Amino acid sequence: MVQHLPEWIMKRYSKLWNKFKDKEFTKVDAEKVLTGDTSLPVLLSELRKAGWLEMKMSEEDARKTIYKLKDPTKAILEEIKELSKK
Repeated sequence: MVQHLPEWIMKRYSKLWNKFKDKEFTKVDAEKVLTGDTSLPVLLSELRKAGWLEMKMSEEDARKTIYKLKDPTKAILEEIKELSKK
């Protein structure tokens, strides 16, 4: 289930989407895009909880997490579908 994102999260999601689209990335990659943004851990957590971000453990290094953004069109369509059920 996808949830609506607050503006501050959507702005950062947009920057990440413009860089990675549907490709996998790491926290280090995201830090390079959002240079100086101290809210990255909160952002990734909120995106995951809202259903806009998928996470998995790296096969090469179990200490690293690999992220992948959900396509915004698909996410919005899912959100509309959920809202229409209510």
